[in-house]
Amino acid sequence: MTNHELNELKNRYVANGAATPNTAFAERAENAELWDADGNRWIDFAGGIGVLNLGHRHPKIVAAVEAQLHKVMHTSAAVISYAPYVQLCQKLCELTPVRGPERKAMLVNTGAEALENAVKIARAATGRTGIITFDGAFHGRTMMTLAMTGKVLPYKNDFGPMPGDVFRAPFPNPLHGISEEASLNAIRTLFKTDIAPHRTAAIVIEPVQGEGGFYIASPDYLKALRALCDEHGILLIADEVQSGFARTGKLFALEHSGVEADILTTAKSLANGMPLSAVVGSAKVMDASGPNSLGGTYSGNPLSCAAALAVIEVIEEENILERSEQMGRLLAERFGVWEERFPAVAHGRQLGAMAAFELLDSNGKPDTAMTQQVCAKAREKGLILLSCGFYGNSIRILVPLTVSSEVLEEGLSIIEQSLEALS
Repeated sequence: MTNHELNELKNRYVANGAATPNTAFAERAENAELWDADGNRWIDFAGGIGVLNLGHRHPKIVAAVEAQLHKVMHTSAAVISYAPYVQLCQKLCELTPVRGPERKAMLVNTGAEALENAVKIARAATGRTGIITFDGAFHGRTMMTLAMTGKVLPYKNDFGPMPGDVFRAPFPNPLHGISEEASLNAIRTLFKTDIAPHRTAAIVIEPVQGEGGFYIASPDYLKALRALCDEHGILLIADEVQSGFARTGKLFALEHSGVEADILTTAKSLANGMPLSAVVGSAKVMDASGPNSLGGTYSGNPLSCAAALAVIEVIEEENILERSEQMGRLLAERFGVWEERFPAVAHGRQLGAMAAFELLDSNGKPDTAMTQQVCAKAREKGLILLSCGFYGNSIRILVPLTVSSEVLEEGLSIIEQSLEALS
């Protein structure tokens, strides 16, 4: 079927809230490129929203899924388990920066589901109910994670009252006038005005905000937050759904700070396109809830677990962490060039290859309209590009870390041409 025919079906049968505005339909894909139903080639700088750090259809991951498909496709780990589930939990416990020495993990399907379970576990472990998150945070689209998400449009606007005992502090962001000390003081103020420390189960933070704009929490801030949590017996939950699995030059962004979380959630590139997420934490915390209190029908599907085990091998074998650091340096250099060439481009930032820049108007204010226009212009030229941020004026780079140098340069050139056309 053609793009036009498929769009007619989409407009007729797919709910508007779930339908992409993109009128192309992916037919096949490889590494950082895909081809639509009309045969048009696209360069993918979105990576399935950070899901494809190792690119579309990495041969080793495809082979692992195919091999598992011939063994067990599904049993439900709640009924009878299988080797890839426990083997992956072992690997995650060995690799994840959470407090030890004994750690345990559980597997579910999505980032939101991982955060939901992290909150359940934290409440069970502490006997407390309060959760503190941050402005600009994105933790998912379920009702609990929407309550934790710090952005109304487009996520929360139409869905009524959110679950209670969720409180928010400003994320440390000097560009928005929030110093690290101001952010910490705001949490201390919450303890006086809204939720007492002895009722607070956990503070949840993205070490690098994803949808919020790729803003980076500094090592000093994360250490101070760790100390604040320890002072009051509060669990620290690190949401690494988007920043995990090599995107920042470490397996997890938290590793840049030397801080260990009590619980860490990860998803997206964990299984490089297969639906899978994980919650990892200290054994005492993870075992706080009773038998059969965690999990689900599809949680830790065998095919997804096989893919994730292959992902971990590829990251090591292909020096993906080093590649992420190299890409980050290249992107930082390119952003610097654009900031000199184009008055609208500002505030380039990156941690490894988790990189973004902003577009500002002539008054130095966020230029959401131009950001949308740049993404649209890039799309006209065959580049899939995503915006993000509290004001929707950041352009983020989520190209697969396995992208060839030639395709990476081609995509960056399209961004440059789009900026030039709109300047």
